[in-house]
Amino acid sequence: MDGTVLLREDHKSVEKLFKAFEKADDDAFAEKRRIVDQVIEELTAHAIIEEEIFYPAAREAAPETKDHVLESIEEHHAVVWMLSELADLDAEDERFDAKMTVLMENVRHHVEEEENDWFPEVRKAMGRNRLLEIGDRLEEAKHTATREPLKVPSASE
Repeated sequence: MDGTVLLREDHKSVEKLFKAFEKADDDAFAEKRRIVDQVIEELTAHAIIEEEIFYPAAREAAPETKDHVLESIEEHHAVVWMLSELADLDAEDERFDAKMTVLMENVRHHVEEEENDWFPEVRKAMGRNRLLEIGDRLEEAKHTATREPLKVPSASE
């Protein structure tokens, strides 16, 4: 699978979880906890494979995307810290929904920039064969990627 297609599929999967969270009743604490735990796992693995594989390949193929990559890493930094806080926060805490709302806003902004602003540039620069190779590497790495947000490289940068 093309690397950008795989990343878009991840984005869609997380967006479905966001919508499920938004539809959950205010007092559906167990359901919200389950959704948030799944978001934490998926976004953590996604951030790892982007930072370790996709972003370096994008910078190499399309050096003009350097600023996009650096901004994305900074966005990841904020997101993984929010994920770590959500992991430790009780679903009944009054800040739980607010923190999740801020996380969703940040991730949606990040996704929009990636998909609209610089994935097209990267696709053009890499070409189909390279994108397929990157996709294979992303898929493979996703299975072994950490699910601990603060182990994502951008967490400490």
